[in-house]
Amino acid sequence: MSEKIRVLIVDDSALMRNLISKIVESAPNLEVADTAMNGQFALDKIPRCNPDVILLDVEMPVMNGLQFLQERKNQKIDIPVVMLSSLTSEGATVTMQCLEKGASDFIQKPSGSISLDIQKVAQQITEALTSYGGSYAKKKRGLTGSALHTYLNIDAAPETKGPQKTAEQYAAEKMPLTFETPLWASPAPKAPAEIKPVREPGKIEVIAIGISTGGPNALREVVPHLNIKIKQPILIVQHMPAGFTKEFAASLNNICPLAVKEAEDGDVLKRGQIYIAPGNHHIVVMKKGLDHIIRVLDTPQRNGHRPSVDVLFESVGMVFQNHALGIIMTGMGGDGAKELAEMRRQGARTLGQDEDSCIVYGMPKVAYEMGGVQEQVPLNMMAKRINEIALADN
Repeated sequence: MSEKIRVLIVDDSALMRNLISKIVESAPNLEVADTAMNGQFALDKIPRCNPDVILLDVEMPVMNGLQFLQERKNQKIDIPVVMLSSLTSEGATVTMQCLEKGASDFIQKPSGSISLDIQKVAQQITEALTSYGGSYAKKKRGLTGSALHTYLNIDAAPETKGPQKTAEQYAAEKMPLTFETPLWASPAPKAPAEIKPVREPGKIEVIAIGISTGGPNALREVVPHLNIKIKQPILIVQHMPAGFTKEFAASLNNICPLAVKEAEDGDVLKRGQIYIAPGNHHIVVMKKGLDHIIRVLDTPQRNGHRPSVDVLFESVGMVFQNHALGIIMTGMGGDGAKELAEMRRQGARTLGQDEDSCIVYGMPKVAYEMGGVQEQVPLNMMAKRINEIALADN
């Protein structure tokens, strides 16, 4: 049995297949199971190459990404699919359609013609493939506890310094890529720090949610089950590139009983409205007269992200104190953990997604260890708990 996560790469560009194969083979816990130039060849190869995750281009001849996802559903194939999406308005629309058809997530496609930070792109690809492929491999191989940790935990090589290069240059090189941070960390969480709130919880006036890797599908599972009677505004930071969040908000609006929109600078918080942070911008809340408004900021990244969950949670904690509900869900890293703990210290209610239902138990784990999570909730119960807490104060 292979100890690595097996990746099937599907793209009609030979350059892109070469580049992504290089990225995959440079990660110690990943290996290329096979490559295919379109969706039909991919379907033919799946029984033979036995992948744990599929990295799929959208636009391909013979069978494109959307057609592949439909046929995957028809054939009851449960292997997770991560889309490679171009940063265009059309690309964003098709990407959301792919999520609706069962894709797990998407990554912005590296360009072969533009000089870019290929290390960052490689990191995103590797993290996504490790996350989704690791989750699938865990179920398929029946790995738990220390065996799963050994299977997935990789010590990263040092960060490579030097000038940026084009995708073609990296695809042609023989030296492996290296990564800034560990690709996976899954030791058992430490005992949570003790936090003594400075005030008792008050009536919930706002709900703030932070989420990252695994978020698009997790939110698609939660928002359809939110109660239409919820009066509190809901603010969501989902780590997502610019150009995609407006379409993402629209896709959630189609399945949610509450109205969902991409947040805009100056938006007045309305009862029962969900606001999605725009890609590449932070959102904060401010008091203005009798209203609360959203400010959209392009200040520097925080925790390597913009939008950052910590930026949102910090403002919610300062403005609403003990009248807020903070929720942290699946995601890699620790964005949101520090300020969720501060929200709890201010008297806010807090929830964290539990380990078993997370694609990546990173952000919720760090928040739990810092004492910021009052209650851990499985994904399939998250909407129910939000409804219970929100409606209790209506």
